[in-house]
Amino acid sequence: MAKRHTYDMGLIGNCSFQAHINKNTSIEWMCWPRFDSSFIFGSLLDDKNGGKFTLLPHGEIKASHQYYKENTNILCTEITCEEGKYRVTDFAPRFYQFDRYYKPLMLIRKVEPLEGAPRVKVNCQPVGNYGKIKPTQYEASNHIEYLGMEKELRLTTDFPLSYVVNDQAIVLNECKYLVLTYGAPLEASLKSTCEAFLEKTTLYWQGWVKNMSVSNFHQAKINRSALALKIHQYEDTGAIIAAGTTSLPEADGSGRNWDYRYCWMRDSYYTLTAFNNIGHFEELERYFNYIVNISVQVKDRFQPLYSISATSNLDEKILDLPGYLGNKPVRIGNQAYTHVQNDVYGQVLVSLLPLYIDKRFINDERSDSLKLVFDLLQKIERLMDEPDAGLWEFRNLAQYHSYTYLFHWAGASAAKKIGRMFGDKKIEQLAEKLIKASSDKIESCFDKKRGVYTQAIGTQNLDASDLQLIMMNYLDGNSDVAKKHLEALEKDLKTKEGLFFRYKHKDDFGEPETTFLICAFWYVEALTCVGRMDEAIETFEQLLTYSNHLGLLSEDVDATNGSMWGNFPQAYSHVGLVNAAYRISKKLDTPNFL
Repeated sequence: MAKRHTYDMGLIGNCSFQAHINKNTSIEWMCWPRFDSSFIFGSLLDDKNGGKFTLLPHGEIKASHQYYKENTNILCTEITCEEGKYRVTDFAPRFYQFDRYYKPLMLIRKVEPLEGAPRVKVNCQPVGNYGKIKPTQYEASNHIEYLGMEKELRLTTDFPLSYVVNDQAIVLNECKYLVLTYGAPLEASLKSTCEAFLEKTTLYWQGWVKNMSVSNFHQAKINRSALALKIHQYEDTGAIIAAGTTSLPEADGSGRNWDYRYCWMRDSYYTLTAFNNIGHFEELERYFNYIVNISVQVKDRFQPLYSISATSNLDEKILDLPGYLGNKPVRIGNQAYTHVQNDVYGQVLVSLLPLYIDKRFINDERSDSLKLVFDLLQKIERLMDEPDAGLWEFRNLAQYHSYTYLFHWAGASAAKKIGRMFGDKKIEQLAEKLIKASSDKIESCFDKKRGVYTQAIGTQNLDASDLQLIMMNYLDGNSDVAKKHLEALEKDLKTKEGLFFRYKHKDDFGEPETTFLICAFWYVEALTCVGRMDEAIETFEQLLTYSNHLGLLSEDVDATNGSMWGNFPQAYSHVGLVNAAYRISKKLDTPNFL
């Protein structure tokens, strides 16, 4: 069996930016000033010209232990070397002050000796424009300025600047600090500011977790997934990205390398469902504002995805970079923004439903947006007979996908509840009409001979997304139809490890080589819905083994050896974990379950 490939890095962030930090202390990926900006550190895709920020020992690393400070997005990396041991604590400040969240473009690295007298080398070389810009360095009294980018980058530190500039090792006999800033520099006391920000950021994250509503079923795993999901929201606009990376391949040499640093309507629906399931609603309210700002500029149809600032043009370009493990092409932008993906309207409606019917929200705040609800229904009606690219974004294939019709059905059902809540007969009547029409389309996908719903009208191909016919209660989990449908999908798409292929037929790039992790979590939910609880729990616990050392999940998994592939960490996968755990725990908490 081939050696298992894994992503040996953790993620930090503060809802303004993210940084991916390797077990060797290297910041492998970090984009400034936004999630979708050029990297300033990008060795993940270009080891030679991608810039670097490392805190390496003099000599070899004997051991590395990386972990999160409990219930936070603060990452600790302990390095053991010949001369001793030291710890690097990395975090992006985030806390509440002056009636708002403080979330600056500021990376703080605290370096402290633990054993012996280790020597450490600080190497900080940011780059711009995906490695094309190498800024000039200017050393001041206690900081280094990097000039030539859009705005000034500044490294403020109490490490001797001569050692930093000359890449020279220094004995670490006391705690040291490094603060990298974009634009506004740190002009306060270094040590006391870093320590205060560390304490406040710790309290913020631990308080955020404490306010979650989760059961004891694998609670620590849910906490970690929720923390990862939180920092995938760009708080300034409310947008939620699919992942913070681009062009990490779905399989080695596959060419399936995509830029995921954008907001998909579909992904956001699943993410918001996860937040709702754990009792966090602030994210949904921010996303509502993001959608409203998109809706006022949409004349014809919604795109499947937008930028984090709701702009529509996401032209896909190929960069001349080596790529992750030599995997090309390296893409920025995403052609999928031009696709017809008609499930998005239903997903927006279902995403926003809690704002209208959950009594914890004040309905009067949303009553003036009923026009948006009716407009979305009209779009569903107009596009009911149009084929689309589907959720898997086929580039050269348009079909009448059962998944699309499922969300027409779910969206119309959500709109009907909203219409009833506000006494809007116009919304109710159109919603009822669309529920019937979309249901008829779904039934046109039913293969009576095999007892399964197929990927689309007129095809024999099966699709893991149709697990959601059960999860979303289109099919009653107690019915024979649901149970036979699940068995047919298992037979065709499931691996012996409990993993799931999205589909097995050829697409634009051939047959898929790796399994899609969220599909396996959908399978867990479907098992739970039909009452196969022992299998659901066993499969769920098996899926947990596909995380990395920090509990972070990739997009894809190679079923043959458990290797991690695709963009990382993938919001979709963590959403799958949270929602599957919620479904199981809800069933376990039911008094008559046993």
